Parts: sequence; structure tokens; C-alpha cells
Amino acid sequence: MRASATTAENIVEVQNLEKHFGAFKAVAGVSFAVRRGEIFGFLGPNGAGKSTTIRLLCGLLTPTAGTGTVAGFDIVRDTEKIRTRIGYMSQKFSLYDELTVEENIDFYSGIYRLPREKKAARKDWVLTMAGLRDHRRARTAELSGGWKQRLALGCAVLHEPPILFLDEPTSGVDPNSRRAFWDLIYSLSEQGVTVFVTTHYMEESEYCDRLGIVYRGELIALGTPRELKTEHMPEAVLEIDCDRPNDAMLVVERLPSVKEVALFGKGLHAVAADPVAAEPAIRDALAGGGFRLARIERIVPTLEDVFVSLIEARDAAAGKQQEVQR
Repeated sequence: MRASATTAENIVEVQNLEKHFGAFKAVAGVSFAVRRGEIFGFLGPNGAGKSTTIRLLCGLLTPTAGTGTVAGFDIVRDTEKIRTRIGYMSQKFSLYDELTVEENIDFYSGIYRLPREKKAARKDWVLTMAGLRDHRRARTAELSGGWKQRLALGCAVLHEPPILFLDEPTSGVDPNSRRAFWDLIYSLSEQGVTVFVTTHYMEESEYCDRLGIVYRGELIALGTPRELKTEHMPEAVLEIDCDRPNDAMLVVERLPSVKEVALFGKGLHAVAADPVAAEPAIRDALAGGGFRLARIERIVPTLEDVFVSLIEARDAAAGKQQEVQR
């Protein structure tokens, strides 16, 4: 983590934030703070409440309950002031396909009311930052998803906002474009921009300084990627390399010494409180089932392991609560 991310003041603060749509709680009492200059991520499946939270912080939705501030301004009373200090990039890029790259930039320069004397310099900066000089006269409809993504980011930061909200910004683009886009995010962060990004990609969440894991509207874990892997995963993770992993998973998950098991790449990850007892039990069970075991070893948990474990625990707790209420 960069030093600026640990020593600077909070630029976003949220307390017990809720948003209800009828009986449905899209955001269910989340509390967190984002430090000036850090890359802060929200990781969770679709429908977890990530996008709703961002829209609340950007002043696009009014909270049902709770409080929050962005750049010192209240998210209910000061929405207009907040919008002048943030950049916002939604899942569906807010671009005009019939306009060229340059024309989109010019349009957003007007939307953000850039002073006439700054427009040319800012357009030049966006074209350079996003690598769009060779595409400046291309119709936006003709651009690939990766180039549209860069243009949308450039338009979102034209007015040099101190905070940038990115809602699933890499959804639907190829891995190379995703990696290049994160290079741009790092570059902006190094210039002092605070970045709040939502994602459901595990590998992307590793790029964040700090990360909140969101599930069913709740913030179920918060910390650096390292903290999440060391403090929120007390059990051991065993990586299993064997043939027919789908079938093998059905065998391994029945073992009393294994808490949970999931497909991971071409193999399996098994979670166990006591790996010393679990390993021989897994070996014996797979051998008895006729599976060819190439390797089994204890590994450092991945964020995906942590994510799956936390969600399993959350669902188990919810199930027990429902039984008590009956």
C-alpha cells in the first residue's frame, strides 16, 4: 500500500447507510471510510449493492437511512456540490456513439463548464493519457470496448476531480484492455486522485489498497487484500490437483474434516480447520474413488478463497437465524 493511502484524511465517510426499494434492502446498513489518495474497492457478486452504494455517494439516489459525506459534503443536502468534485463512470459508458472521440471530449468539457482557456489543454491531456491520439477523429461507435472504456475514463476526469467513482468499469472488456485500464487508474492515483471502484473480478481486487467485500447489501469484511487473506481466513486451504475435478469435488466435500471445497482453475481448493487430518483423508477418499491425485499441498489463501468462505459463513448464519425465528 502506498504511504499516502495510510496517512491521509478520509475523503468519503459513511455510517449505517441504507437504501430500500420497497421491502428489498439493496444497501443494508454499511459503514466505512475512504482515505484521500487511495484505491478503494468494493468486491461482490451482481446484485450485492455495489452500484447502489456508488449512486448514493454520487448523489444520484437518496438514502433511506444513515449518513455519508463525500469531500466533506453531505450526500443528501449537498448533492450539487458533490457532483462538481467527483468523476463518475458507470457500467454503461455515457458516451455518444454518433460523435467522434474529440467531439465527445468537447461535449463533456461543456457539461463540466471548463473555462475556455483550459479546454484545449485538457483535451490534449485526455487524448495523451488514454492513448487516443490516433483515434481522435474516429466515430465512437467504431471503437472497441477497450478504447471506449479509455475514452469514458478520460471524459470522467476532464474537470480534474479529486475523487473518481468507477462502477464495474472493466465489465465486458478483454483481459489485456482490463490490465491497461488499471495502469491508467494507477497513474491517476499517483497524481493524488482518490479512486472508488466496484468489481466482481477477483484479480482486480488485488490491485486495490483496501477492499470491502459486499454481499446481499451488507459489508461483510473490510481491509487490505493481505489482511483479508490472513485475518479473515483462519482455516487452511489445500490445493488439490487431480483428474475429473468436478467428480472429485463431490467426494471431497463429504469428508468431515473438510469445511468446504470449490473448483479452482483445473483443480480444487479445500478449506479445512485441521489440514494435518484433512490431507490424508482426502488422499484416501480420492484413491478409493479411483481418482488420480497429482498433488495436494497447503497454500496461502487467495481472495477467491476468502470470498467464498465469508459468503458461506454469511449464508450459514442467515439460515440459523431463520430457523430460530420459526
